[in-house]
Amino acid sequence: MSRLATAITDRPDFLVIMTDQHRRDWLGCNGHPVVRTPHIDGIAARGTSFDQYFVASPVCMPNRASFMTGRFPTVHGLRYNGCHLPLEANTFVDVLRAGGYRTAAIGKSHLQPMIGRRLPARADAGPIAEAWKVDQDRYGEEQPDRYRGADGYGIALPYYGFDHVDMVTDHGTEAGGHYRQWLRRHYPHLADGPVPALPHAYSVPQALRPDMPEEAYTTSYIRDRAARYLRDRAASDRPLFTFVSFPDPHHPFNPPGKYWDMYDPAQFALGTRYADHKAPPLPLETLHADFRAGTPPAARTFPFMAHERHLREAMALTAGMIAMIDDAVGEILSALEESGRAGNTVVIFTSDHGDYLGDSDLLLKGPWMRESITRVPLIWSDPAVPRQPARCAALTSTVDIAPSILQRSGLAPFNGVQGRSFLPVLADETAEKRPDVMVEYNDANARQGYRSPARIRALMSEDWTLIVPAGEGWGELYDRKADPENIDNKWDDPTFADVRAGMTARLLDRVIGQMDESPKAVHPA
Repeated sequence: MSRLATAITDRPDFLVIMTDQHRRDWLGCNGHPVVRTPHIDGIAARGTSFDQYFVASPVCMPNRASFMTGRFPTVHGLRYNGCHLPLEANTFVDVLRAGGYRTAAIGKSHLQPMIGRRLPARADAGPIAEAWKVDQDRYGEEQPDRYRGADGYGIALPYYGFDHVDMVTDHGTEAGGHYRQWLRRHYPHLADGPVPALPHAYSVPQALRPDMPEEAYTTSYIRDRAARYLRDRAASDRPLFTFVSFPDPHHPFNPPGKYWDMYDPAQFALGTRYADHKAPPLPLETLHADFRAGTPPAARTFPFMAHERHLREAMALTAGMIAMIDDAVGEILSALEESGRAGNTVVIFTSDHGDYLGDSDLLLKGPWMRESITRVPLIWSDPAVPRQPARCAALTSTVDIAPSILQRSGLAPFNGVQGRSFLPVLADETAEKRPDVMVEYNDANARQGYRSPARIRALMSEDWTLIVPAGEGWGELYDRKADPENIDNKWDDPTFADVRAGMTARLLDRVIGQMDESPKAVHPA
């Protein structure tokens, strides 16, 4: 009998905690030598840390939609930031809700645009500009104009399956949504206009020391709302699914209060440098050329190459933001214990994508596929399975979380889910594992040397990484075991032609298999 077969028969509660732009190796339990995360490490100590968990896409909106649907971006339709997850799309949260769960989202959602701009009509378009009929007014629930007042805006519920939504949009001191309305009521001097900045000695771009109490910052707001939600539903006669989503440690670099100088830049060592690459690929060469020319990125969300001092400063401030999240996680877990429901709650910790954060002298994320942005934390802690493996080395994807949660809840996934539950792998080391995992990247702009908006597919096996951008005439092939930092590209090396051909065939197979299988034919042939 497997360990899973001994689990309690009642449907468990779920608490999912997600961070934003958080590398896998930036946790104490995953081996970071400086960053201290005792509360997140505690979840890992009671559960399983996944060592090869990859995002479906290293971009916020597409990967969050993949988390919700168990489907890849090219299938669920939210392909890059600025799009939306169709309201017609089912999510695993819809399945839980239909199965009797109380469902709540507290914090960042980012399944709809949140920047206050609508897509302009193309100048060269006819009377119909797009292939799909889209009523943009239906996709404004995260737009800032909905949250102008001080009273909490009433989101149309259910929102992608959530019955309770406490929305936080954007990042740092510019965060909006229900959080901004709360600021207007409790800290009106911080609510409208730029947050005052305290003087500091850092010069890395986007470093801001906010002149605001820690209790007014988004991390504290989400912490308090989540803790209160869990306490208030201690006596619920229905199982709970609670999604708590922090906008940090995404840039800008602005930890408040004691978290600003909790870490010293001198504490951080740099890893792979630009000079380490034997043949830098085009996106990296382009960023290096911009750096040498002093050309700033076209947008603050675009990646850039930085001086060593700036890299270390970004690391120190990011560590401060992570430390604040870890403290918040500790308080949320304490509230869960106080509710009396911890013994029947599966706790999951993950992130939507990573950050170069010094990798090859870069900061932020972009259309150059590195494990620093594609490989993120995943921790699964189930109190009903006390002898879980401490670590899981199986290749795993964002699309696997939905079917895993549904299997644990005893509910069947809908037709069209592309992920596969990882619970059999946790229960039995001999269970069939993924032979590889695919990551998509789709861009809205041509940048970093790409001739057109990037369309990239990466395939990771146990031994190899293959990265192919469409229409560019070049690619990348790396030996994951002999060259874990991916600095020696074997794409053009004739010695590895058979490996390249084999991995390309496997990638082609995955891409062909991306067809949407929903809906099923009424009268199959």
